[in-house]
Amino acid sequence: MSGRTRMALCAAAATLMASCALLPLVSPVTWLLQAIFLLAIQTGVGMATRRVPLARPLTVAAQALVALMLLTLTFANQQAIVGVIPGPEAFTHFADLLQSGADDVSRYSIPAPLSDGIRLMLIGGVLIIGLAVDTLAVTFRSAAPAGLPLLALYSVAAGLSDGGADWLWFLVAAMGYLMLLLAEGRDRLSQWGRVFGGAPRTPGGEPSGAVAPVRTGRRIGVVALGIALAVPLALPSMNGGLLDAAGAGVGSGSGNGGTISAVNPLVSLRDSLNVDEDREVLSLKTNSADVSNLYLRIVSLDDFDGTTWQPSKRSIEAVPDKFPTPFGLGADVKRAEVETTVSAADWYAQNWLPMPYPPSAVDIRGNWRYEPLGMTVVGDRRQTTRGATYTVRSLDVQPTADQLAGAPEPPAALKREFTRLPDSLPGVVGRTAREVTDGATSHYEQAVKLQEYFSITGGFQYDTDVKVGSGPEAIARFLRDKEGFCVHFSFAMAAMARSLDIPARVAVGFAPGTPQGDGSVSVGLRDAHAWPELYFEGVGWTRFEPTPTRGSVPSYTQADTPGSTLPDVARPSQSTSTGPSATPSTSESCAGQNPELCASESPEAAVAVGGDGPKWYVLLAWALGGAAALLIPSAPMLWRLRTRSVRLGAHGRAEADIPLHTLSVWQELTDTAWDFGIPPDDSQTPRKTAARIVRLGHLDPPAAASVHRVADAVEQVLYAPVPHSTAGLADDVRRVRSDLRSRAAWTAELRALLLPRSSVRVAWAVSDWWIAFKRRAAAARPTLRRPSTSGRQG
Repeated sequence: MSGRTRMALCAAAATLMASCALLPLVSPVTWLLQAIFLLAIQTGVGMATRRVPLARPLTVAAQALVALMLLTLTFANQQAIVGVIPGPEAFTHFADLLQSGADDVSRYSIPAPLSDGIRLMLIGGVLIIGLAVDTLAVTFRSAAPAGLPLLALYSVAAGLSDGGADWLWFLVAAMGYLMLLLAEGRDRLSQWGRVFGGAPRTPGGEPSGAVAPVRTGRRIGVVALGIALAVPLALPSMNGGLLDAAGAGVGSGSGNGGTISAVNPLVSLRDSLNVDEDREVLSLKTNSADVSNLYLRIVSLDDFDGTTWQPSKRSIEAVPDKFPTPFGLGADVKRAEVETTVSAADWYAQNWLPMPYPPSAVDIRGNWRYEPLGMTVVGDRRQTTRGATYTVRSLDVQPTADQLAGAPEPPAALKREFTRLPDSLPGVVGRTAREVTDGATSHYEQAVKLQEYFSITGGFQYDTDVKVGSGPEAIARFLRDKEGFCVHFSFAMAAMARSLDIPARVAVGFAPGTPQGDGSVSVGLRDAHAWPELYFEGVGWTRFEPTPTRGSVPSYTQADTPGSTLPDVARPSQSTSTGPSATPSTSESCAGQNPELCASESPEAAVAVGGDGPKWYVLLAWALGGAAALLIPSAPMLWRLRTRSVRLGAHGRAEADIPLHTLSVWQELTDTAWDFGIPPDDSQTPRKTAARIVRLGHLDPPAAASVHRVADAVEQVLYAPVPHSTAGLADDVRRVRSDLRSRAAWTAELRALLLPRSSVRVAWAVSDWWIAFKRRAAAARPTLRRPSTSGRQG
């Protein structure tokens, strides 16, 4: 296999390996098989045109044309001429598909469905990146810059992903790039013939040619890749929990800044509730006369697998000027609109926007998106609430007890989704729910009995120091021990409600804060809270409060008659609202039409929180990490600058210093020529080497004279009985380098600066050191000799 063929295959493989970072973004991943097939054809065309050979621009043009025809055949064959030749209709169809793909990208979250538009963007992007990598690495024989399109491909994928396995895709992409660099290095070294590095490197005593440098390059690459993976692990994590910078909360994952679960969110909320100092998180100003019901909801958790409660992945869209009427809220339910201005602390970095529920409009600056079914607002492109001030208009919904008691059955799709329970849920959960609600005549009465069981009659104790449970048995242990805090109560009541066929979910956010003398309301860390929301047709999602001594019990669940455990269903609940709002408009969101349409993909709740400000050691660690990130890519350039400075610098005037300085200047001259594309040939004499540099570098007469002057000085110190010093050799080398730079293309000049070819000497030096080290170690190892038997008698 020729060197260019090997390079072409490595370029295609590196592109595909970097493309693997796109796999988590879309489901299913069948697009990758199409991309592999089309990229193989594009690579084959490049290999064929280079063997003809065609001029470099024609090679690139041929590959681009074939790629366009392949995309036309795959996506626009009905609009193309003879199915493969794109015409105006085909290009129009491409534009429509790309627009559709862009809309799908903005509408769906990870993993998005594989629509035709998204498939065109993925496969077309892979072919474009593959063409760029092949052009740079193979056609123009410069593999190092080919890392830029690979980096762009990986960066796009990493920026869109949730970060769950970014290290894995980085490893795969980096291995592809490393493979490409090693293939180029092997190809270049093979063109120089055998590399003589001193002692024999094979058992037979023959020089091993380019094998040792390439093998050393592999080792260095593996070590560098390991360092790149290990260093970020040593840096301090910036993820935060729901309300605790060191805790876990709502987000992707399972605890470390991840999705709220039956284990870590308990720890996070408990730690927030147990803080020594109740720091202010939010400051509110509202026109509501009664702030006891002003809960601030962050996100709802509706996906329960027996161990974990987490938000479902749902579609998101642009934040509307006016939110649709909450799904299920009927026109006959009394409501009033409340306006609340929220100011977040400058250390509170939340990805989801805390708002009263249900919101009807929000005025906030920044990159925010809207999730219709949960009626939540989520930050886009790492947007957070840090230091933000925003205004929310929300509805104070005031249902009566008889409206809730007489609620009809919810839609089948909604009931099926929000009453789903896993088989692993212990039977005691449903059995206890049926025992507690025995005698209830409606889902409403069942819900009230569950709330009273936890908050009044069941003997439960509120305790933030309770030992956290885990696994499917966590709720069963809570029902047995009867000790816990808000997450235990809300999780248990929601699960028990679902066992009774009542649609239920868990809301996470803040309980009502503390009124201040200036009319504002302060919400602190200790107000962190979770509560269940149950669905009643005609009213919508309705808050309940099972946690004793926390929050406020909704008025529509309170008994008016002493000794009764149920409210008087004939009387409406009291309210402090100023009056009902106008008749609601028909919802145009997915929630207002078909709940099943809302079950498409959207981002999981990622809630991060800042601390009191980074500590000094955090800043130091990040500074060192940033310095390493800058120094590692620039290491070849820095090594080359340092080496040049030493070789051309001042030297001693003694006779013993003359040969050393002259040979150093000569090596700098040959390495400079090497950096600009003239590889060294150690088999030639200095005079022939000088003539070769002048010829291949097209040097002008002054620079050519400088080259020959340095070569004459080298021959003089090598062969003269008494070497004498030649003045101005360092200036001669600088003159030659200046002339080479003036004649090189800007790409060659940039490569000579950033990735000088002569830096491979570092790999050779490391290889020689390792061989010498192993030889010394072998020599120092004691040798066991077999005892002589010459004196023994047979």
